[in-house]
Amino acid sequence: MAMKSQIMKYKLSHFVFNLPEVRKAKTPAKNRDESKLMVLHRESGKIEHKKFKDIIDYFDEGDVMVLNNTKVFPARLFGNKEKTGARIEVFLLRELNKETRLFDVLVDPARKIRIGNKLYFGEEDELIAEVIDNTTSRGRTLRFLFDGSYDEFKETLTRLGQTPLPKYIKREPTAEDDERYQTIYAKHSGAIAAPTAGLHFSRQLMKRLQIKGIDFAEVTLHVGLGTFREVEVEDLSKHKMDSEEINITQEAADSINAGMDNGKRICAVGTTSVRTIESSVTTQNRMVPFDGWTNKFIFPPYEFRIPTCMLTNFHLPKSTLMMQIGAFAGYTFMMKAYKEAVKKKYNFYTYGDAMLIL
Repeated sequence: MAMKSQIMKYKLSHFVFNLPEVRKAKTPAKNRDESKLMVLHRESGKIEHKKFKDIIDYFDEGDVMVLNNTKVFPARLFGNKEKTGARIEVFLLRELNKETRLFDVLVDPARKIRIGNKLYFGEEDELIAEVIDNTTSRGRTLRFLFDGSYDEFKETLTRLGQTPLPKYIKREPTAEDDERYQTIYAKHSGAIAAPTAGLHFSRQLMKRLQIKGIDFAEVTLHVGLGTFREVEVEDLSKHKMDSEEINITQEAADSINAGMDNGKRICAVGTTSVRTIESSVTTQNRMVPFDGWTNKFIFPPYEFRIPTCMLTNFHLPKSTLMMQIGAFAGYTFMMKAYKEAVKKKYNFYTYGDAMLIL
């Protein structure tokens, strides 16, 4: 009976804290691995304050770090509406069909964009898109009209698109953002946002970790709306995550399973890596390869099957990301750490500092 009374039902309002606007990082740290690192020890309840490059001290030979190797594509386009010439922002969410060049998008301002409208992109209208469906209040389905090959089409999209920095960073993306809003191990294009925990790894640090014998298992989750859609229901079990595409190779599954067999640390780098590996586990707690979609939403209480530790950034109030941290670190410990982070001027969100939960 005693056990039952401890299972708390967490609601949306539990994930509110005071985050001053100044704590949301608008630019990256000078060097990737020089950001702050808060280390949470779940067993002792101890909190340490370090630099990110100190992360190497917490890992030994044979430990496995699970990385999300998705690559951000330039998902933000600016076009003009036919006839009126009104400037319209189009945010590409995902490609629906390669042959017909259909995309799921968000448009802004949405009220002006109706089925049948044409949008023109580029100084010489190199790309034209037709609105063929409404999906949500801001969501539309677009068909791009383009004469060249698929590769030429993608090349044109990339050239005309911008790095999709989050809205709170109210400035134009720079060449620095093109580089820094991408992990150094990004391989497979498909994300509309960077898996931010991985942004802290520099090439030198990766090399030092490799020399120490840390194993890297690469998985893919193409970060989409699911990660960022706001939770609007007080009862968390009623929140529906949008599906995001994931891939776990045999090689990654083998590497993680070997680490578990040898009693090593399995450290998921980022909330997306956690959701990916937790989406493909057998009843015997074995990782299996998977290629498909996940809409996994992790909030407390939740029993983790694979990761023994995780690395993450500091997240916004009421976000699904913060809820996952509450499940992993323990709600009370997380809230204590977040309060301390604000007090000690840690930076939050995309270009913010990191937290290692052991």
